[in-house]
Amino acid sequence: MNETAFYTNLLSLPDGANDVRYRKKRYLLRKETLLAGKLIKLYAEELGGNDVVSGNYYPTLKGGMLKPCEMSDEKVIDFVLHATVI
Repeated sequence: MNETAFYTNLLSLPDGANDVRYRKKRYLLRKETLLAGKLIKLYAEELGGNDVVSGNYYPTLKGGMLKPCEMSDEKVIDFVLHATVI
């Protein structure tokens, strides 16, 4: 999974808290890169709504392993592919 647009886009999102636009809605995205890059945590909340996107990505496990938090892989992947920093 490390050789995909998902991983490239995930790395391009800045660490810390950032406003992003996803599917014409604003989200507050919190991204942390931990353990010398072995863990990337992602948590986004829709501002003015109730949508949440959350997951952990382990780039060094099995060529990249995504572990979403109580949602589908597809939802997290779509968010990472289409979210843009405002």
